[in-house]
Amino acid sequence: MKFSLAAIATLAVLPSQAIAETFLKEQFNDGKWSDRWTVASNWKSASEMGKWEPTVGKWHGSDESDMGLQTTEDARFYGLSAKLDKPLINSGKTTVIQYTVKHEQKLDCGGAYIKLLPGGDKLDALSFGGDTPYAIMFGPDMCGSTKRTHVILNSEKKDENVMIKKDIMCETDQLSHLYTLVLSPDNTFEVFVDNKSVRTGSLEKEFPFLPDKEIKDPDVSKPEDWVDQREIEDPESAKPAGYDEIPADIPDPDAVKPDDWDSEEDGEWEPPMVDNPEYEGPWSPKMIPNPDYKGAWKHPMIDNPEYADDDKLYEVCGGSGCTHIGFELWQVKSGTIFDDIIITDSLEEAQKFAEETFFAKKDGEKEMWDAAEAERKAAEPEPDFGGDDDDDEEMDDDDDGEEFDMGDEF
Repeated sequence: MKFSLAAIATLAVLPSQAIAETFLKEQFNDGKWSDRWTVASNWKSASEMGKWEPTVGKWHGSDESDMGLQTTEDARFYGLSAKLDKPLINSGKTTVIQYTVKHEQKLDCGGAYIKLLPGGDKLDALSFGGDTPYAIMFGPDMCGSTKRTHVILNSEKKDENVMIKKDIMCETDQLSHLYTLVLSPDNTFEVFVDNKSVRTGSLEKEFPFLPDKEIKDPDVSKPEDWVDQREIEDPESAKPAGYDEIPADIPDPDAVKPDDWDSEEDGEWEPPMVDNPEYEGPWSPKMIPNPDYKGAWKHPMIDNPEYADDDKLYEVCGGSGCTHIGFELWQVKSGTIFDDIIITDSLEEAQKFAEETFFAKKDGEKEMWDAAEAERKAAEPEPDFGGDDDDDEEMDDDDDGEEFDMGDEF
């Protein structure tokens, strides 16, 4: 059997393209999470660091063995990191970060984002914290009226981190939600919440990676004789004679001195003042179109000499790749549960994992939440609108101590 060169090339390429690489999967279900994850005990003092605990949660799917990792102490910092199964060098490939977040405590101020970290063996996991360099920071963060899904990426050229220009909202209820970030080799990104796309676009346009392509020409300024005033005062407009003598207020012509007014005691009576219907306000001349108007002056633009195209903005992990994943958080009120983390180079693989985890238990969790809410509301005390039985008895008695029977009247 003979194969064409094109067919042989296709057979050679397709298998490598079809194989997805997964760099980390974490479900916290086997009881050995602490062997894989390192608590950042040296980031802050022991009294400032909060404890992590595995839990199935107050409301969850039907599987009692399906655990997540929860923050447990209020007003604490939380630091936790794990090594990827192998370094993620994202040159020429897609990068996908996906995980679930559930705020059982109804979080009002605190972070719930995840970080993808470079560093390799040089990363000090015990000291991992807010100052540790990262490649990607992604996920919900809330405090007061600020409620956003962070997307912050490292810019190697700028040697700094750049934040998405327009905020992406985050979920704020007490159920689990799935957050997914995709960086693609064509310099685009996409954010999904519960597998629904909420933002997609160009890395160059949506993040301040690069300087502007064009800038205002520094050698050009607006001509001194440029006229950009649309209207001018009508030279033939003149203030009417006596205009300034018209008062804004006048005595009320309908006012009448009260019959009991005593001039000796109350003084001379004066009618109250009212708006003068003939007063038209301060005079201003009539405006007419300016015959010399040239329009709004526009500054000429030129190519920015500092701009250089970069088709590798998505390569946030650098040449050595990303080697760890971690949570570095502050929470005023604890109780957030993290679960079902996957780091991969395939959106399809991430979505398949979501079907096996998040979507498999989503309905069961909602049913348990609804039942818990119904029970909570049923246990709430009846609203007290004031008064009690004793007050009612007192109101039934008249001044003579005789009972008043409303039935006699109605």
